[in-house]
Amino acid sequence: MTYCLGIISAQGLVMAADSRTNAGVDYISTYRKMFDFSVPGDRTIILCTSGNLSITQSVILSLEQDLASLDVEHLHSHRSMYDIACYVGEKLRQIQARERDWLEKDRIDAGCNILVGGQVRGQATELYMLYRQGNFIKAMPETPFLQIGEIKYGRPILDRTLTFRTSIEDAAKCALLSFDSTMKSNVSVGPPIDLVMYRADSFEIRHQLTFHRGDPYLLQVRSEWESCLKTAFERMPSIDWERKNPAADRTEPLGFLDQ
Repeated sequence: MTYCLGIISAQGLVMAADSRTNAGVDYISTYRKMFDFSVPGDRTIILCTSGNLSITQSVILSLEQDLASLDVEHLHSHRSMYDIACYVGEKLRQIQARERDWLEKDRIDAGCNILVGGQVRGQATELYMLYRQGNFIKAMPETPFLQIGEIKYGRPILDRTLTFRTSIEDAAKCALLSFDSTMKSNVSVGPPIDLVMYRADSFEIRHQLTFHRGDPYLLQVRSEWESCLKTAFERMPSIDWERKNPAADRTEPLGFLDQ
């Protein structure tokens, strides 16, 4: 399984990806899922991948081949992140169309997702999530993060904490908390974790780390977060079992936490 996360903010972009893949409980491997195609001073382009590994690796290899050629469109020839997302989406469709029939014969899912984030000079910092069909959605100030892979365990902290105005440093910290929650609940997601923090308009990735298993900071984050959650839980008011139910006289159905 995989977990990848992108966060957009007024100050820039945070992207993170784990490195664990598995094809059953007895076959677990480590493969890089974050790829940097940046050109310092001109554009920052980060891709994170999840899903069928053979498909995503083929997409990355095809992008690299195009960059090595002088007579085809490539990641560095497009003028906007939107155009780059369209280009990567088309690559994804082409490779899936080529491989799908053969994979489906053995009942292998060819689906995958890709996060595309970065900034082209003259444009704003942007983040896109590509679906298996090659189409995509864009992160907006109202929805400042996008996830792919095993998303459910790491989402609550993001929903409760992040806004578009969150500082880029706090967004990076929140990303690691999201990964810790995911790894705590799903052993198919695990280190190494690649983390990038990009400041808008710098056109240079100055902050990039890889966290391996047993990393002191990851251990500290888990310990302090669990302690804070336990303290918050203990401070919650006890249930008043003798109270009158305010919904007792209602005749219509009551929605959860209806207001």
